[in-house]
Amino acid sequence: MKLSIKDNTGKDTGKTIELADAVFGVEPSDHAIYLDVKQHLANVRQGTHKSKERNEISGSTRKLKRQKGTGGARAGDINSPLMRGGARVFGPKPRDYHFKLNRKVKQLARRSALSYKASNSAIVVLQDFEMAKPKTKEFLGLLKNLGLSENKTLVILSEANRNLFLSARNLQGSRVTAANRLNTYDIMNANTVVMLESSVNMLNQTLS
Repeated sequence: MKLSIKDNTGKDTGKTIELADAVFGVEPSDHAIYLDVKQHLANVRQGTHKSKERNEISGSTRKLKRQKGTGGARAGDINSPLMRGGARVFGPKPRDYHFKLNRKVKQLARRSALSYKASNSAIVVLQDFEMAKPKTKEFLGLLKNLGLSENKTLVILSEANRNLFLSARNLQGSRVTAANRLNTYDIMNANTVVMLESSVNMLNQTLS
């Protein structure tokens, strides 16, 4: 598959670039995408949820009333889960949600996600450019030139670029990432994927 390369103003440069069929033209695996997205969302969970159990409640352990003869149900101390302000039964505890996923499955998921975007014409290739300093207004102007200011956009760079990252950080719906940190969730969550020319070559090599 060949795509034309655009410049910062959104116009065609007259050059084209080849998207490798082994990366952008595979038969998508929905299950691989599901597993990779599930792992990503699980790995970003803090897992710090906690509720107090009976032995952690601050309160008297005195029996509230005698066992028999009151006409009511038996009652223990005020920390009982049945009492207002008491403990919670089998409440959540801090835990780690991370789980392992094979590298080949993750690569298949990324290829499948990129193939979905390519088949839906949701990939734009941009000529390499540099930003002298972080400027959100300049980055927003770039998206407007490409007609993507209203869409959720993922911009893929060949390597980390602090100025571009800071320029896009304050824009809701826009995300900038390096090719070596690309994940399936970001690809599927974006309406349009914008790739710099150099990042296409890197993805063609690393995911083939």
